Amino acid sequence: MYVTSLTLKELREEVKKIGWEPYRADQILNWIYKRFVFDFQQMTNLSKEQRAFLKDNYLIHSLELLDVLEGGDSKKFLFKTKDAHIIETVLIYERDHLTLCVSSQIGCAIGCSFCATARDGLIRNLKVEEIIDQFLQVQKMTKEKIRNVVFMGMGEPLANYQNVRKAVEIMVSPWGLDLSKRRISISTSGLINQLKAMAEDPLMRELNLAVSINAPSQNLRESLMPISKTNTLEELMEVLHDFPYPPDRRIMIEYVLIRGINDSVEHARELAKLLRKNRKKFKVNLIPFNPDPELPYKRPSMESVYAFQKVLWEEGISTFIRISKGIKVFGACGQLRSKRFALR
Repeated sequence: MYVTSLTLKELREEVKKIGWEPYRADQILNWIYKRFVFDFQQMTNLSKEQRAFLKDNYLIHSLELLDVLEGGDSKKFLFKTKDAHIIETVLIYERDHLTLCVSSQIGCAIGCSFCATARDGLIRNLKVEEIIDQFLQVQKMTKEKIRNVVFMGMGEPLANYQNVRKAVEIMVSPWGLDLSKRRISISTSGLINQLKAMAEDPLMRELNLAVSINAPSQNLRESLMPISKTNTLEELMEVLHDFPYPPDRRIMIEYVLIRGINDSVEHARELAKLLRKNRKKFKVNLIPFNPDPELPYKRPSMESVYAFQKVLWEEGISTFIRISKGIKVFGACGQLRSKRFALR
C-alpha cells in the first residue's frame, strides 16, 4: 500500500488497525510532506520496530525517475510507472515562482487533432499516489519551493475526477503539501457532467479553472476536438456562464491558434460573441500552436495573433498571449507524449 494514496484520516485508521496511536499517522505524513523524507528508516520519532514495519508493508514512491531534460525556461522529468509506462512532468520557471505541470492520465482519450498526447490514445488513469509522487520527486530535486500546480500535463483531469480530487485534497490540506487552492489549476477540454460536479464540489470549485475552447463554432470545434460532439459548445458555455465563481475570479478560456484553421479576425469576432454576455467572468489565453513533427498544423504569424487579440480587447474581454515554455524539450502545451520517449 502507498502511504501517499491516503488522506490523514485514512492513515490514522490504518495505523489504528496495526495497534499504533493515531498520531503516528501525523508523524509519518509530516516527514513526507513537510520534510520530503522518503525513507522510513530516517523517520526518527518512530521506533525502530515501527520503521521496520513500515518498510516491509508500505511504499512512498510509485514512480521511477528515468531522465531529466533541461530546456532553459523549463525542465521536463520522465517517469516510469510500475507497469512500465512513461509519464511526463514539466517544471516551469516563471518570473517570481515555480509552476509544476502534472499529468493525470497516461495518454488521453479526448482525441484533439492538434495535440500530440492524443496520438497515443488513453492507456489508463493515473492513481492518486502517481499524481502526488510527481510533485514529491520534483520538489525533492528543486531548491526553491514549488507553489503552483497545473493539471495541464498528459490527460484530461476531469476524466480522472476522483483520483484528481483526492490528489488535490492532499495538495491543499495543512497536513499535506499545504498549497493554496488559488495556486492549483485544472485545465479541461470541457466535460459537461464533470464540470457540473466540480461546480457543486466545495473543494474543486475553489480551484482555478481553465477550459480549452479552441474554436468559436460547433462545427469547427468538432473537427478539432471530437469530444465536442457529445459535449457541445452551446452546453459548455451555459455551464461556464453559470459556474459559481465569486466576482473577483475569472475562468481562463484557452484558445490554441492554428494557422489558417481558427486564427482569423472573423473567428475572433465569433469568440467575442460567445463570451460577450458575461465578459467579466472570463479571460482568454491565446496560445500559438506548438509545432510537432508528427502533426500537420502550423504556428500562426504573430501578426495574426495580435490581430486576434485586438478584436477581443476591443470587445472588453481580457486577452493575453501565452508563448508556451518547454518547446525545446517537447514539454509545451500539446507536446507531451508517452510512446515517443518509451521507444527511444
